[in-house]
Amino acid sequence: MTHGIKAESRNRKAEGQGGFRRFWAWPDELRSSGILGINDRNVSYIVENNPRQLYPRVDDKLLTKQICHERDIPVPETYGVLRVHSHLKQFFETLSQLNEFVIKPANGAAGRGILVIAQRNGTSFFTAGGREITASDLRYHLSTILSGLYSLGGQEDSVILERRIVSHPTIMNLAVEGTPDIRVILYRGVPAMAMIRLPTTQSSGRANLHQGAVAAAIDLSTGHTFGGVCGNRAITHHPDTKQLIAGIEIPAWRDVLDASMRLSDEIEMGYIGVDFVIDVKTGPVVLEANARPGLAIQLAHRQGIVPRLKFIDSLTPAQRTGDRRWELIPGLAGKPAAPIRILA
Repeated sequence: MTHGIKAESRNRKAEGQGGFRRFWAWPDELRSSGILGINDRNVSYIVENNPRQLYPRVDDKLLTKQICHERDIPVPETYGVLRVHSHLKQFFETLSQLNEFVIKPANGAAGRGILVIAQRNGTSFFTAGGREITASDLRYHLSTILSGLYSLGGQEDSVILERRIVSHPTIMNLAVEGTPDIRVILYRGVPAMAMIRLPTTQSSGRANLHQGAVAAAIDLSTGHTFGGVCGNRAITHHPDTKQLIAGIEIPAWRDVLDASMRLSDEIEMGYIGVDFVIDVKTGPVVLEANARPGLAIQLAHRQGIVPRLKFIDSLTPAQRTGDRRWELIPGLAGKPAAPIRILA
């Protein structure tokens, strides 16, 4: 009771007699909304559930791909791997024969260092947005990846050359200059939340929320999108395409959840994010897994994730393993929590 009085008193002071609108939330309001903060995420979920010795399974994209292959989980086809500078010339000769491809650091994070080439014209390469990359620029980029510019901890890295994914038209029509991706957060092997990230002009074609991409929540039980957020502001339409964000059905949604659960089982970490793209030909493919998934997914849902995590904690190990997990998904999708107030 005292807690409620204090919160109400602060509301009156913050909003004032003139009806001033508050653009922030107090910590106790966030907690009551079920919001997972970064400290609680790190201490209560990442440290407690993700053993340090298992981090290479998600931090090294080559190892993640190997795990996926062993479990028959689709991943983009690998054309080649560059590990040392002395092989750069030979590697570039192979690469220069391809019309489209993706280059990524094996140990990169947050999408840094990833280069998507959609077209080649002679010795010039072009991104999906039409930006020209010269052969000299490309060789330099390969060299910087090897030197560890984009790797976790700045250690020397490897370059992965892989097939460019052509996104399913159902969701590609929502994006600009890049490929939308889907993130599923799993806790103890159970899908807890999911969202789709849509590139924008502001994000330069990257599905990175901190750079200006759009996020839309996905209903776990139906695979349909709802909500919408961009730059911490609630939106209903994509800022560039003007397409309605809500009501989009994610193709092969059950396959996405199935692959995420199987990969989580194999990685053996308790709190992870798994990122997918939906290929027009092969369906869902895994891009990577993440042992430190961000918290913005809660903004996309306009709801905190804590009630879902606590619900999963309340289950017995038998209830959250194997095919029994499918029975939990409808309940998780409807798990109540106070809504987050987001600027319109």
